Amino acid sequence: MSRGRAGVTGSPGASGHDGHGGRGEGVGGGGRNRDSGGNGGGPQVRQLALNSSGGAVTRCRDFTAAALTDWGWLPAATTEDQERADDVLLMVSELVTNACLHTDGPERLVLRHTPATGLFRAEVHDPSPTHPRAKTSRSPALPGGHGLMVLGRLAGAWGSEAKPDGAPGKVVWL
Repeated sequence: MSRGRAGVTGSPGASGHDGHGGRGEGVGGGGRNRDSGGNGGGPQVRQLALNSSGGAVTRCRDFTAAALTDWGWLPAATTEDQERADDVLLMVSELVTNACLHTDGPERLVLRHTPATGLFRAEVHDPSPTHPRAKTSRSPALPGGHGLMVLGRLAGAWGSEAKPDGAPGKVVWL
């Protein structure tokens, strides 16, 4: 898989990692974006409250797949669009897995889609104030510790920021 295959654009106000000093807003959408909300292509937001880590990864992946279907990304029209949707599902799974493993668990998944631009942003909210940091280089043969590397290669940009309004915890986004 090539770095940044899913495509990313810039946005102010967040701590991001894209290998180029940029900040990310979201992943570029599939070729058949449509507005399922009837709002003329304006931003669409979906949220899933998570009360525990149990089953969170599967629930978030299924929730994201349903959103991508409603937004016209799935079923994909081309192989490239299918790969992009698969990348989004994998990246959401990685964000949620990291929250399950390294915090007291994810609290909320937020998906943002702007049909007019085709941009997609996923956010995982968790109670920990500690921002994620990639581990030092590890052998690919060793299990674990590769989630942020996967995000860096597929999203091209990801980051974290404090929760809005001074609430405890953080938001990790791609």
